Amino acid sequence: MTKIDDIPAILDQLEALYDTSVGNLRDALRRFAADGTRPEPGDRADGLFAYPELRLTYDPVSPPPISSRAFARLSQPGTYVSSIARPRLYRAYLAEQLQHLIRDYDVEVSVGRSPSEISYPYVLDAEVDLGGLSSTELSRWFPSTELVHIGDEVADGVLDPALLEERPLALFDGPRTDFSLARLKHYSGTPPEHFQHFVLFTNYVRYVDEFVRFAVDALRKPNGPFSALSVPGGTFERGDLNDAEAQIAAGSWRRHQMPAYHLMAPGGTGVTLVNIGVGPSNAKTICDHIAVLRPEAWLMIGHCGGLRPSQTIGDYVLAHAYLRDDHVLDDVLPPEIPIPAIAEVQTALFDATVKVTGEDEDSVKKRLRTGTVVTTDDRNWELRYTLSALRFNQSRAVAIDMESATVAAQGYRFRVPYGTLLCVSDKPLHGELKLPGQANAFYERSISQHLRIGIEALHLLKREGEGLHSRKLRSFDEPPLR
Repeated sequence: MTKIDDIPAILDQLEALYDTSVGNLRDALRRFAADGTRPEPGDRADGLFAYPELRLTYDPVSPPPISSRAFARLSQPGTYVSSIARPRLYRAYLAEQLQHLIRDYDVEVSVGRSPSEISYPYVLDAEVDLGGLSSTELSRWFPSTELVHIGDEVADGVLDPALLEERPLALFDGPRTDFSLARLKHYSGTPPEHFQHFVLFTNYVRYVDEFVRFAVDALRKPNGPFSALSVPGGTFERGDLNDAEAQIAAGSWRRHQMPAYHLMAPGGTGVTLVNIGVGPSNAKTICDHIAVLRPEAWLMIGHCGGLRPSQTIGDYVLAHAYLRDDHVLDDVLPPEIPIPAIAEVQTALFDATVKVTGEDEDSVKKRLRTGTVVTTDDRNWELRYTLSALRFNQSRAVAIDMESATVAAQGYRFRVPYGTLLCVSDKPLHGELKLPGQANAFYERSISQHLRIGIEALHLLKREGEGLHSRKLRSFDEPPLR
């Protein structure tokens, strides 16, 4: 049986096999670009460009232990397998998951070569000069991104593990992971390695400005917990903060659809902020890709329309439920599936509000409304109000936006704890619309406090540890890795 002391060697082997395959693929690409030399089919069949594979065999002689953990559990004997992309990036995550499994179960863990090959676009760098070769020509002789081999069938429960000879070890295999890591860099303008385990999403650029100010101030503090701020176009460290805010504002973030900003700390325990812009499509897209990094939690903070006459501009809305009119996930997660609130997240958001505002709980409750948030895909829903009014009333909705339910549903779908705290910016049903002067005053008053509540909530969630990962997010027959 595998012992905990064996884990470093297992991870070293994963990294060595991956590095060898990447090196083989880059060398073969260079030879092909130089003189047309093609890789031998037999070499490819022997795993010349293969992902490493992590394999876990569980053949119990006694009933499995009773564990309160929501992950790293084995309910069925068998062999669990997954190809692994970028094992160095996932080393700490894999070590943690294997420690749990090896400690609690009699398992045999081994490493080999996967039948899946690494696609050539994922290994290209400045040292690989393809000399103008077309992707069509390269795809004839080298493994490429074939969509038939990439999907979320495991996460969505489409595959029945009982019908498979080898069961999935993880929600995402190597090809799916590499696909998303490449997309993350494209959409966010920052390396996947810089994403932190705790993520904030926002739908308004002024939260970015406030986050940058917060991050720069935090880095200027001696002996603070953070090490650097990564933004589209570069990284700012403690000794490199002169005029940082102006440089970031003038930087390359406009080139990216959903720019990300990472206040980094050792072990990925800092905070990432992503400006997803407006709309459920962007929200779905970025969550599809961040999910492969297995974050500890993600929260939506942004603006919403207040639907109740008792609300005032600047009040907060803590979502306890969602009315999903976003439609972007209906095929994979039907809207009748309930998206439960995560108790630990709800408590952290409320406690963070109390702490940041400096008010007592009774005072906070006067301006923080809990209830259902409607998420719509129609930016001009007001023009169809007569068709929406009945649903709003039946759902008892207190706020409306275009992203929150999508982010929450994606968290539910990918087993990432989620939550939503919104700020009322207008009351369209009650004649209080955002006018330019009023909007500026509102933004100046609310954004700094709101952002700090989100950051404080993530700080509180770090203390939850493994307890943050609720069984509400796990299905009946889950892959062992979180």
